[in-house]
Parts: sequence; structure tokens; C-alpha cells
Amino acid sequence: MLRQMTKQKIIVVTGPTATGKTGLGVLLAEKLDGEVVSADSMQVYKYMDIGTAKPTAGEMRGIVHHMIDIIPPWEEYSVARYVKDASLCIDDILSRGKQPILVGGSGLYIDSLIAGREFLIRGKSEQRRVLEEQYEKDGAEAMLRNLREADPDSAAKLHANDKKRIVRALEAFSVAGKPLSLHDTESKARMPRYDAIKFALSYADRSSLYARIDRRVDEMLRGGLENEVQTLLDMKISRSCTSMQAIGYKEIIDAISNETNIADAVDRIKMESRRYAKRQLTWLRRDKDVNWVIRDGTPDTEHGAEMVMRKLNETK
Repeated sequence: MLRQMTKQKIIVVTGPTATGKTGLGVLLAEKLDGEVVSADSMQVYKYMDIGTAKPTAGEMRGIVHHMIDIIPPWEEYSVARYVKDASLCIDDILSRGKQPILVGGSGLYIDSLIAGREFLIRGKSEQRRVLEEQYEKDGAEAMLRNLREADPDSAAKLHANDKKRIVRALEAFSVAGKPLSLHDTESKARMPRYDAIKFALSYADRSSLYARIDRRVDEMLRGGLENEVQTLLDMKISRSCTSMQAIGYKEIIDAISNETNIADAVDRIKMESRRYAKRQLTWLRRDKDVNWVIRDGTPDTEHGAEMVMRKLNETK
């Protein structure tokens, strides 16, 4: 009975970094005849295993994982591409009568996928390049005035120096023939594409979470993070690429480039990881549909799975 119910839903396992999402997702997939769809904005990149905490073959325990290692690190990837690619994975899993389990901490990716959000712009268009050049030539205030005429609602939310968003809003108006703000309003008004039940992992106190994060960073260094970053640099991957801006990579690049020392780099990775976890928690707390799985100490994956299964039984 439970299996039939969950076939109609996406189960989401999310939460801040280092809370045991991977282990819980795999265990649920085993219990529910499911497959895992990664919701991590950096695990999509090949050759970036240690710093992104990709699950190893042993951790996967034979469960099929999607949306991992799908593009090279020199490519740009966006939430728009993720929604398109991950939707294909989920629809395929459902068509085969299996349970999709979305696992990861990239909140924007998860929410956009569930909502089935449509994006006006995918990739960098020629129109955007023209607008960027116009911004530099005519100036910020002139471009913001142009946006006020085309899309006053978007313009009201932006500062003249916010080049990226001003250009994107003007580009959207040029491409779609309607304001970006109107498109966003229409998109939010649509029914969600998927029926999702969300579970977020965290700890009863912040200090336990931060201690877990610090230990994970130390494990990454022992596991060869420096060598992984050096290999990417040897492949001529530019440090300006989105992939190389990930936490853990940019700090090690600075150390390799002698802009800092390795001890300071590790401290910065821990600090930035804790800040990222705080932002993840802030994002999740705004979502009234999240079911929290709160832990006191070391992640108890079996106990977490029991909590999830009880909640699924309540919703059938």
C-alpha cells in the first residue's frame, strides 16, 4: 500500500551540508524500490569528486544515481538546465514504476524542479552580449531607466549597479516580449509539476552541525582534495569557471597559487561551509511544507528512515 502511494510522489531529502543526506537517500531507495536524483549544483561536474562530496560506489550500494558527472567542469550549468535535465530523469523513473528520491542541498534547484518553473533565458544569448556592451557604454542609470520603461516592477527592485539582473530583465523582455516580472508571476501561479514530500535533516544545536562540517573538510583534505584541484588546474580549467568557484576549490587554488597557505585555506573552507549551511537553513525554514528530521549527534540513518516512513504512512 505504501509503495503504491509513494509511486505518485517525489520524496525529497535535503538539508544543510554534512547532515547525512546521501546515506538516508540510499536507504530510502532500498526500502521503496527507488532511484536517487541528485540535487547538488556542483555534483553535476565531472572530475570533481572529493570537494563536492559525491557518493562513492560503495555509498551508493547499487542504487542508481542520476544527475551526477553529466558535464565537464569548463561548461556553465544553470538552474534552467537542471530543471530540464532532472525532469527527464524523474519522468523516466516514474514511467518505470519506481520511486524518485531527490537528494541534495541546492534549494533553488529543488524548488524550481518541483514547481516545473519555466525559464525565459537559457545560456548566454547574443542579445545579452549586446546589452552588456550597452550597459558599459551608456552607463548604469541609463540602463535602469530603459528597464523602468519595459518592466517597472523589476526595475523597482534593482539598484543601478546590479548589472547582471538589469541586463537579464532587459534581455527577457526583448526575447519574450513581456516583462520578466510578469513571467515570474505567471510561473508561480501554476500548479507544481510534481507532488513532493520534503524531509530536511539538521541538528538540534548549531555547534553539532558545525563540528560535522569541520570534520568533513578535514576528511576531504586527507582524501586528496589538493591533488584533485591540482589535476583540474593541469587540465587548464580556468579558475574563473563556475565549477572552480565552488567552496573548497577556490580556496585550495589560492593556496596552490601561493596567494595564501594551506592552513589558512582550510580555515576559510570551514568558515565558508558553515556560512553556506546557515544560508541553507534559512532557505528551508521559509518552507512550511518541510518535515524536519532533527538529530542530536552522529547521524542515525536507520532512525531517520523510520521517521520518514512513518510520515509517508500518515500521508497515504
